[in-house]
Formats: sequence, C-alpha cells, structure tokens
Amino acid sequence: MENMLECVFIILWLQFGWLSGEDQVEQSPQTLRRQEGDSLSLNCSYTVSYFRGLQWYRQDPGKGLEFLFLLSSVGKPEHKERIRATLFEKGSSLHITDSKPEDSATYLCAVETQCSQAPASLRQNPAAAALD
Repeated sequence: MENMLECVFIILWLQFGWLSGEDQVEQSPQTLRRQEGDSLSLNCSYTVSYFRGLQWYRQDPGKGLEFLFLLSSVGKPEHKERIRATLFEKGSSLHITDSKPEDSATYLCAVETQCSQAPASLRQNPAAAALD
C-alpha cells in the first residue's frame, strides 16, 4: 500500500509539472523531405520530472500507430533493418539509411514517465515529424 501511495504522489506531481509547462517533449524537424537513397535523422528532446523510457512510433496515413522502439539505456542503439534509434541524456535520434518511398510516414516519439503499468493514451503531436 505504501508503494501505491508513492506512485499516486508521483503521478499527481507529474501531472502538475505538465500543467505548469515543466515536462516537455519536442521533435525536430517538423517536416523533412529527402530523395530516395538519402539518409535522414529525426530528433526528440525531452525535459521531464521522471524518466522511464522513450518510445518511437511510425504512422502511415489513415492507419494506426506502429511501435518501432523502446529505449531505456543511454547510448545503446536499437536497430531494425535500415532504422536505428539511440537514446541520449535528454533526447533521442532516429536514423533511416538508404531511404525508400515506403519510409514516407509520420514518426512520433513518446516519453514514458508513469511509475505504474496503467494504460496510457497518446495524443497527436502537432509538431510530429512527417516525411513526405
């Protein structure tokens, strides 16, 4: 029970931090155009009160989110074919090498700050990085 009270306190603290503008997640660039075969990088920076991990997602037009990576160890890159994601102290990068037309999508990063396994919902980030 004591652990549950600690979690509730942390969740409320994070909510108040978010409301006051202390917790932030930003992506750059907001849009990116590249030629087929080019390499590209997307960046995600964050300032949060409590950090558990960072997730990268991909969304094709008219479709749901596709999970790409969960990063929780600084400096340890994760790979999937031509896509690599790396976590830094206060940010992350997503690199795509030898880009192909099918890579055109919206890429989103999300920072996990909860201390429980409770379900969470994602909101559309108007500044999400879109590849055209």
